[in-house]
Amino acid sequence: MGLFKFIKDAGAKIFGGSAAKAADAATLQKELASHGLPANVQVDVNGDKVTVSGAAMTTEEAEKIILALGNTVGVGEVESNLLIHNEVPPSVMYTVKKGDTLWKIAETHYGKGKGAMYTEIVAANSPPVKNPDLIMPGWVLRIPPQN
Repeated sequence: MGLFKFIKDAGAKIFGGSAAKAADAATLQKELASHGLPANVQVDVNGDKVTVSGAAMTTEEAEKIILALGNTVGVGEVESNLLIHNEVPPSVMYTVKKGDTLWKIAETHYGKGKGAMYTEIVAANSPPVKNPDLIMPGWVLRIPPQN
């Protein structure tokens, strides 16, 4: 799928991770499992770069794996070598900026008057979005294609 950039000091703080470096591979695999994502992928860590390989059932699952890894403190890049069994058009990846709201992001990506589609963005981003009123600058969110 390629190389994805993240902000190293934004995201979930997990044991062993710091602004200087990502948590170790075993801890990141546990993070995947905690979100109900397959932990049978190979995760390699080199400083702030995480490489993930293996197989994902869908494009959505692959994107969620990438975001679960990348939205942790200490991860600056995720290189995805995931093979996808059921590939569909990818989502847009959007980095949250100061002052953003999910409504505003939805209108930007889906069109004026479609802010209520923020619920689609929330559904596509668990993790990291648990409360739609609390999004953090630096998070990278999946913006799924409009159906």
